[in-house]
Amino acid sequence: MAVRNRAGIHCRPSAVILNAIRDEFPDCRFWLSVSGEAIALESMLDLLSLGLVCGSEAVLAVEGPDPDKALKRIGDLLEYEFDFPPRG
Repeated sequence: MAVRNRAGIHCRPSAVILNAIRDEFPDCRFWLSVSGEAIALESMLDLLSLGLVCGSEAVLAVEGPDPDKALKRIGDLLEYEFDFPPRG
């Protein structure tokens, strides 16, 4: 999968992704690999530590019930072009 968000995966997209993991797939474990470095998707700091920018290629893996649904949902979020409204 490729990151499509123009600003990469920063704090706000990370929160959306990790909330979806926690709320929708509480019995699954997710891993994300980038350039040979794999991390468990358990915290925002772990996800941010990968430094995912627009165009970054990553491999997502999951262990748990309904892995195809989990991979599709979280993979779609990682590839999503987030358009957060301006604050203020």
